[in-house]
Amino acid sequence: MVANPIEQDEGKLSSTKKKLHFVIVGGSLGGLATGMALKALGHDTTILERNPKPLLQDQGAGIVAGGDTLDFFKRYNRCDRPLAVTSYARQYLDREGNIVHKEEMIQSMTSWDLTYYLMRANYDGVKSPYCEVPAPAPEHGKAVHIHDRNVTAIKEEQGGEGGVRVFWKSSQGDEGSILADIVVGADGPSSTIRKLVQPNVERKYAGYCALRGTLEEDEASEETKKTCCERFTFFHCPGVQILTYLIPGKDGTVEPGKRLLNFVYYTNFPEGSNELEEIMTDRDGRRRAITMPPGMTDMKAWEKQRKLARERLPPQFAEIVCGTNKPFVQVVTDVISPEHEYWGGKVVLIGDALAGFRPHTVASTSQAAFDAMIFADYIDGKVSREEWKRQTLGFARYIQKRGVNMGEHSQHMDLPLEDHIHDRNVASTPRQEEVYPDWATAF
Repeated sequence: MVANPIEQDEGKLSSTKKKLHFVIVGGSLGGLATGMALKALGHDTTILERNPKPLLQDQGAGIVAGGDTLDFFKRYNRCDRPLAVTSYARQYLDREGNIVHKEEMIQSMTSWDLTYYLMRANYDGVKSPYCEVPAPAPEHGKAVHIHDRNVTAIKEEQGGEGGVRVFWKSSQGDEGSILADIVVGADGPSSTIRKLVQPNVERKYAGYCALRGTLEEDEASEETKKTCCERFTFFHCPGVQILTYLIPGKDGTVEPGKRLLNFVYYTNFPEGSNELEEIMTDRDGRRRAITMPPGMTDMKAWEKQRKLARERLPPQFAEIVCGTNKPFVQVVTDVISPEHEYWGGKVVLIGDALAGFRPHTVASTSQAAFDAMIFADYIDGKVSREEWKRQTLGFARYIQKRGVNMGEHSQHMDLPLEDHIHDRNVASTPRQEEVYPDWATAF
């Protein structure tokens, strides 16, 4: 431990070569990315995950692996296996299922579960059918992952070694605390750490949901496979957007025929409506606040969505939506913190805990990867505090606003297809080429 881990010399950390202990709150992709990056610098890390089970549930979700996600895995991943399925074009269908616009574009598509198990293998050596666990690297710091730790409070220690004490409670009622030099809040859009340091920030419903699921490639019709496989495919109509792309299948396989057609189907559910209550009440009668997990959807409610899909979607999309066995639902929300650094740098927010992007941006995983990489570079003295803050806040604020605009265009405005194509092309701008306005980078 060091007395003041965030002393600075000419804008850079003066203590970067001293071993620090980071407590990372949140054990999903953002927390694991941060843990991997800091571990590689030789620092000790402890991840506290609130889920009572040692492994997070397979969410069945696809991820568009943007440039920062790919860069992160090139830098830190030591597992020798493919990360993604390649998509070679982006295209748009009309209501009859005809391709009305197509652009050649190579993109990498992966799955939440493959990404998670690759990160767990690299971070704390979790064995799984997804990949071989890499051999320990002697220069790496200690990596500890503790589940069933619901953080309840943080307190800045006075005198002595300083630091921040993190208090937790388990699902069984056990209580305890752990001392950190720096606490990283990587606990998602409903972040406990953010609530503790920025209590007035609220997560707000955007008026629509993302209905999600997958269909095994070999179960799709020849016409649907011909249209959609290895292509990022979209359809828009008033109040509706749906997209599909191939992702790795069971245990992360990228073998043709065993991959999955992943869909995201945005449709409006007004706040307080019976339709929203119905789709977010699970098969056991429990009202879910944010996410309806795979396998828990009330099938009577889902049958209504199947009927609507057949009425308003192109036949390829209707087939994929109606064919999924384990649909799940996520309400679309907005949240952003005005800052990402608190208590003199002893508490830091990254990824969704800082800014929850609407999924139209396909940038949430890239944000987590980028935030982890540039934070590690800051801790290592490779970038100044000013540059770290400018890049992190600029990305968070600018892309969060872009997501709001894309969602409003898609769900609440009747625009020509050309406008949606423009939005999607702008959202594909590599982060390095973005030009952030002054309001996005001010601190």
